[in-house]
Amino acid sequence: MESVKAEEFKAGYINVIGKPNVGKSTFLNAILGEKLAITTAKAQTTRHRILGIITKDEYQAIFSDTPGFISDPKYGMQDAMVSTVREVLKDGDVFILIVDPKTNAEHLTDIIKALNETTKKVFLMINKIDTINAEQLEILRQKWQEIVKDGEVLEISALKGFDKESLLKKIVQHLPVNPPYFPDDYYTDRSERFLVSEIIREKIMMLYEEEVPYSVEVVIHSFKEDEKLFRIAADIYVNRKTQKPILIGKGGEKIKKVGVESRKEIEAMLGKQVFLETHVKVRENWRNDAGWLRRFGYKK
Repeated sequence: MESVKAEEFKAGYINVIGKPNVGKSTFLNAILGEKLAITTAKAQTTRHRILGIITKDEYQAIFSDTPGFISDPKYGMQDAMVSTVREVLKDGDVFILIVDPKTNAEHLTDIIKALNETTKKVFLMINKIDTINAEQLEILRQKWQEIVKDGEVLEISALKGFDKESLLKKIVQHLPVNPPYFPDDYYTDRSERFLVSEIIREKIMMLYEEEVPYSVEVVIHSFKEDEKLFRIAADIYVNRKTQKPILIGKGGEKIKKVGVESRKEIEAMLGKQVFLETHVKVRENWRNDAGWLRRFGYKK
């Protein structure tokens, strides 16, 4: 960080907000240039706020990926997720609202009101533009520009790719002059334990249907490294007794597949062989239990 004077260095938080499944986590991974947040085709994949950090000689941009905003939460876990989104609306240096061609503005009334009242820079990004034609895009652009008022409307395809450097330049213009919040080599605020638990949960989201993916929480209760490998033990909690045999599968085949797929990605992330042990446990109605929600890291 020697190319700019300390009084010229910029650092700030960019809060990324949107409905479930509009591509917030895909955007975060793309802008960072590496996978940090898990992504699946299912809604509510992101449950916790996670920071992705880009540090250059001139700036430190801290992107905050948030759970998808749900206008009508059905249980305690969803309440906590919505509270996380409302909290980030109170603080941040730049806000990015991500929508897609199917997003209904009526389901974002509270979010839009808060963004129109902020004095901070707001970008509205229309994602998944590769799924529509030029005429449809122009209609969407005009519609959202009327809705976000002073916000700047941009179009991207987080999945297919976009001009990251150009976008970063736009964002950094609106960051305040500050010293860096994190050391140069940090790329997230989350621990390896958390990232491992998220990889396991991602595989469950991808491999199971119906209610199971939305009723699972993963906790790493042992994480040890020796010269040759990491030894990791994970508890996978389900919301009801009937979900345990579904998760395990006949003869343990399904949970074994979760372990195999998870281990491959964990080894790639940690750069070392991994021995992964999983245990399925039942915590009845944990999604509505304030004590267990706190233990699992959900804050309200």
